[in-house]
Amino acid sequence: MSAVSSRLPVFPWDKLEPYKATAAAHPDGIVDLSVGTPVDPVPDLIQRALVAAANSPGYPTVWGTPQLRDALTGWAERRLGARDVAHANVLPVVGSKELVAWLPTQLGLGAGDRVAYPRLAYPTYEVGARLCGAEPVSYEDPTALDPAGLKLLWLNSPSNPTGRVLDRAELTRIVAWAREHGVLLFSDECYLELGWEAEPVSVLHPDVCGGSYEGLVAVHSLSKRSNLAGYRAAFLVGDAAVLGELLQIRKHGGMMTPAPVQAATVAALGDDTHVAEQRARYAARRTALRAALEGHGFRIEHSEASLYLWATRDEPCWETVARLAQLGVLVAPGDFYGPAGDRFVRVALTATDERVEAAVKRLG
Repeated sequence: MSAVSSRLPVFPWDKLEPYKATAAAHPDGIVDLSVGTPVDPVPDLIQRALVAAANSPGYPTVWGTPQLRDALTGWAERRLGARDVAHANVLPVVGSKELVAWLPTQLGLGAGDRVAYPRLAYPTYEVGARLCGAEPVSYEDPTALDPAGLKLLWLNSPSNPTGRVLDRAELTRIVAWAREHGVLLFSDECYLELGWEAEPVSVLHPDVCGGSYEGLVAVHSLSKRSNLAGYRAAFLVGDAAVLGELLQIRKHGGMMTPAPVQAATVAALGDDTHVAEQRARYAARRTALRAALEGHGFRIEHSEASLYLWATRDEPCWETVARLAQLGVLVAPGDFYGPAGDRFVRVALTATDERVEAAVKRLG
């Protein structure tokens, strides 16, 4: 049983516990800007849809209801600019982290195969490669990779942790390279609706993919845009052949989105008002925290999108974590996301207005 877990790195958040205890000892309590978990209420229309579907005694289907697939295809065309998205081009998943962690295994990858991801990245990309015994490879520019043995290429725009956005020209160049070398490209676009100083673009936009989804899959989530992290609601859009294979595998594994969550997803994707309202909340918190951090001597890099500020005082990241913990503010050390982040911290915008105001006062 230990053979698989021994392939994996230490769970990063466990390292933060002593600093969390320090921050929690502040007289006015902790301001937790570390994990990035939503704190605002689930919109009423989504809760109502969930409750209305609560009497669901039978098993849901892995592919989802026709209503869910209609919602996924309609949203992809309306929001991503994708064209001619059919039911075969969509697949619901049980939260995006599950998908990221188990995708290489479900693709049949293993020893001798390589999985690539950005040098500053969500740690689960590496975990997914290690779980199946493949070789994890980080990159600065994916087109500089040796394509030999490279079976899966992860993009992440907007980036977690940096908030960097890849523009259309970059995406188009990377898609062309991946297709030239027969590399399957998965694009993690979970923060696409949270662009601030740049407008994120999907790999499925016709200007990027040329109107074909061959070799391309985009990953999307309702966790942040709709405050549904607790629902585990996410989905894939893209190459029908790839998604068809995953559907068959996931049927055998019983990887089903619960029926009430499917109904809630339909409601969430059919309403843009709550997304705009949540964006406004995050925009206000971002403005306040950015000014406070810069006033405290931080420099903010990238951060043009997503739910984080990528900040540095040009000192080792754990020194910054300790310094802020003394003020009762908990942030994530940059080296959680790769060695290149060892002088940065990631500051989440996911705290209540009251807690953000407390952080601003302490930083001042």
